[in-house]
Amino acid sequence: MPRTFIDLSIYLENDVITDPPFMRPKITYQNHAETVAEANHFFPGVSAEQFPGSEGFAAAETVELTTHNGTHLDAPWHFHPTMDGGERAITIDEVPLDWCFRPGVKLDFRHFDNGYVVTAADVEAELERIGYTLQPMDIVLVNTAAGMAVGNPDFVNIGCGMGYEATMYLLDRGVRVTGTDAWSWDAPFSYTAKRVEESGDTSLIWEGHKAGRDTGYCHLEKLHNLEALPPFGYTVACFPHKVKGGSAGWTRAVAIIEE
Repeated sequence: MPRTFIDLSIYLENDVITDPPFMRPKITYQNHAETVAEANHFFPGVSAEQFPGSEGFAAAETVELTTHNGTHLDAPWHFHPTMDGGERAITIDEVPLDWCFRPGVKLDFRHFDNGYVVTAADVEAELERIGYTLQPMDIVLVNTAAGMAVGNPDFVNIGCGMGYEATMYLLDRGVRVTGTDAWSWDAPFSYTAKRVEESGDTSLIWEGHKAGRDTGYCHLEKLHNLEALPPFGYTVACFPHKVKGGSAGWTRAVAIIEE
């Protein structure tokens, strides 16, 4: 059966801003000739010209990054030490793989202003618009204005975010993996900080993430190309890297459409 694969991931790269300054990745590239010294650890005295092909040994990269760089899957441990009302939160290496290969459904929230906090009513209205009833274990992807803003220096402040009640609306229906093309599942911190300052209500901080205290779940962040997806009718694959005890793991998220 023919299949179409749609890449939903951004690049890990030095030059395109997708993180705040304190957590940007750093990639150092070495060409084939530049790794001869490392190769000499195994093959003492062999020159670049003496390796097969006479062009040196191997290209390689050294990468300095956090588990939250690039497109990644957050584990419940990232949000809070406990989940499901008091159980120890699972880390990324403990996330069931069965959660990570499931039917996908896209909610199109590109029309919401930057910083808007999505409500349960917004989710319900969008599901009605696209004519879809959520099924347990569906992977729900949120398409925001951030999806077309990769490369914008203000990327971390672009897009709407999912509030507590919107997140719980999904979790109460059996969803365990969600995703967004924005920097965070929640509204950008710059907008949240203003709301907290005005109201004095610190429960607004990371309210979507903190829903994981009540029901353990994962979410994908910094997805890309969600505009290419139909509302539903595909499978999402988002297996995370197996970081022992980690709060997140990098993933090459893809949508698979069976034709």
